[in-house]
Amino acid sequence: MKILIATHKKYDMPQILGYYPIMVGASLQNNIPIDYLRDDLGENISELNPFFNELTALYWAKYNLCDEDIIGLDHYRRYLGIKPGHKLQNILNNQQIYNALDEVDILLPKQRNYFIETQKTHYLNAHNHEPYIEMERVIKENFSKYWPAFRTMEQNKKAHLFNMSIMKQADFQSYTSFLFAVLDEVAKNIPFETYLGQEKRVFGFLAERLMDTWIYTEKKTFREFPIITTEKTNWLDKGTQLLKRKILKNSNKKVHF
Repeated sequence: MKILIATHKKYDMPQILGYYPIMVGASLQNNIPIDYLRDDLGENISELNPFFNELTALYWAKYNLCDEDIIGLDHYRRYLGIKPGHKLQNILNNQQIYNALDEVDILLPKQRNYFIETQKTHYLNAHNHEPYIEMERVIKENFSKYWPAFRTMEQNKKAHLFNMSIMKQADFQSYTSFLFAVLDEVAKNIPFETYLGQEKRVFGFLAERLMDTWIYTEKKTFREFPIITTEKTNWLDKGTQLLKRKILKNSNKKVHF
């Protein structure tokens, strides 16, 4: 089992068996801690990290952790846990992960509910429209098997976000094959290298809409877990940003902060 903890900087990491910090965008950085994995060894897309974010860790795992039974991804600030809060001792341990995966296919963070907007309108209010519209076209034309689930996802007000999950190797390979096949097609038809600010993180944001699309198409079972955060959330700021994105279309936009 390897649960990767994606990070772009040195950080206090949980000392739990099976969890491994991985420096994403390692090919673009210096002074990487010696005890961190890095996403630029073996087959990788490390240099694309500014656009793919934590997905460069998933790509690295797909081709370089093929002998592991279980693969997972957390963030240095977010983990799946037994109850919400900020205590690292509540992060899922090995036995809890094994027990859960005996009963379901995928372990996921609890869904986020946006209440006043769907997943599609949330994306379009927060980001450039071009990448999302292109992803719609790619799935409808090239991955038609997934189109009904994608349509259901984008009309839903809830979603599993952050590209976090834990699953067995066979499911991980299936999911990442779909994920990167879609994103590769989108990348061919949008000028992502010209994007600025948070829009540079385009593929990380698009990918969040593909997890549920894959799960519901492949009829995978899942269990949700609360998120353990290492930094407290400013819910007032989050609510204000949500309303700005919804009402003030041309304002500066922030997501996932």
